[in-house]
This record gives sequence, structure tokens and C-alpha cells, in this order.
Amino acid sequence: MVYFLDLLYSQLLVKIPEQTSDFTNQKVIVTGSNTGLGLEAARLLLRLNASKVILAVRTLSKGEAAAKSIISSCNVPASRVEVWQLDMSNKESIVAFAQRAAALDRLDAAILNAGVFNFKRNDVDGIEAHLAVNVIGATLLELLLLPAMQKSAARTGLRGRLTLVGSDMMYTVNPADFQTAGAMFPYINTPGKLEEGNYYAYSKWLVYQASRRIAESHPLSQNSNVIINVQTPGACKSDLFREEDTALSKAAKWVMFALFARTTETGARTLVHAVGPELEGEAHGEFLMDARVME
Repeated sequence: MVYFLDLLYSQLLVKIPEQTSDFTNQKVIVTGSNTGLGLEAARLLLRLNASKVILAVRTLSKGEAAAKSIISSCNVPASRVEVWQLDMSNKESIVAFAQRAAALDRLDAAILNAGVFNFKRNDVDGIEAHLAVNVIGATLLELLLLPAMQKSAARTGLRGRLTLVGSDMMYTVNPADFQTAGAMFPYINTPGKLEEGNYYAYSKWLVYQASRRIAESHPLSQNSNVIINVQTPGACKSDLFREEDTALSKAAKWVMFALFARTTETGARTLVHAVGPELEGEAHGEFLMDARVME
């Protein structure tokens, strides 16, 4: 009940500020950027003068279509947008993407937005899909991009910023599920341990815990001048639920969107805020909600 009341307050009463950061000369990666929040975040970054936005997408043709839309709507040269292939469920694709990113002359920020939300359990090579993509894939990419961002920060003198899109739904996880003698991840991955429909919230809890540990092991310093955080855009009008097309899920989405969902553009502001150049060190290892660091 407390979570639900907080959610209503956030969605109905909190005004997400317009973003006015200056990304001049900066290069930014946005994953899952051919649609929804990622697409609007990329659009906003260009309007805030980012010199290059890299759209990391699973399907190149969809990425190219998104790039054309962004270039046209923002009236920017095509050279300021690049489309790179990235499959967050495939280790080889993630490694190849990170190696390509390491060859950039600079990498100032990264928004790891790509993820899945399914109501029914699906496995990827024996691992539940939410865990495979939202946790393993995202954390692997986070770890692989970090060295390139550290080197970029050292060269440019500008602090790097890396954010993962989480969810305040992580506050709904049941503490009793963590009272296991074994490791948490294999426990959650075991069929039958969680009810279908709960995997998304648990995956976001796990990726937040993983990012906190990574941030703790890479404190802000001259050698690692990169802020790592996890943030939530809140409930937004996006296609996160695109894998579900049952009549019940469509009705639930309509009710949620009609009552209190934010626009995609508003949600995108929270993603961009989490990698803003003026972001303070207090955000390192923290969870951001409503474009602010949660206490």
C-alpha cells in the first residue's frame, strides 16, 4: 500500500523538469533506442547539442528508420547519429559492441535502456529472459563500457556518466524470497520459485544491487571518474509491454496509460537527467527517481 501511494504521488503530483544540460562535443550511447523512451532520449540529447548519439539496437533496419526520424525532427546532420547493432541477450554481440565503443575517441555517457517485460516466463539458453537481458546482459555491458569511459574521462577531463534504466517496481519484491541458503540468482532462475509476472521487478532489484557493488568497487577518483547509477522513468506511455497482446493486458495498459502514465517524452527526461554533465558525485551508486537521487 505504501508503494502504491508513493507511485500515485510520483505519477500525478511530481513535475519532471525540462532538461537544459549542455552536451556540446559529447558522445553518448543509448541502448534500445529505436523506439519508446530510448528513442525520445536520443532525440533530446541531440537537442541538447550532443555531438554524436549512438543508437544501439537489435535490428539495424529499425535503428536506421529511427535515425532518419531523429535527424529529421531535430534538423541535425546525419553524421551526428550512428546506428550500431546490439543484442542484449547475446554475449558475443555485447562483447563486440563494447569493443567497438572502446575504439571511440571519447565516450562521455551511456544510457542502458534496452530491456524486456513479459508476463509469462521465457528462457534464453536456460536462463529466464528478464534475468538474461535485464540483469546479465545489462551488467555485462556496464562492466565492459566502464574502462572506455574511464579512459575518456581522463583524456577530456569531463566526468563520465553511465545509467541503467531500473524500475521502482523493485520496491515490490518480497523480502522472504531472499531468505535462501544458496545464491540468490540461481534461486530466482529456478522455475516455480517466483510467480509469473514477478520476474521484471526482481530483475530490476538485482541489476540495482549489481550496479551498487560495481560503483562501490569503482569509487570516484582520478582513475575512475565515472558516475554509475540506476534510475526509473516511472510508468510511461511506451512499448515496454509490446511482447504481450492478450485482451487482458491490453485493457490493463489502457487503464494505466489513461489514468496516470507519463508521456514518453517526459519519461525520457529522467533518462537524460541521469547522465547530465552537471550530475553531482552523490548520484554514484544510487537510485534516481523523479529526476532526483532517492534518500
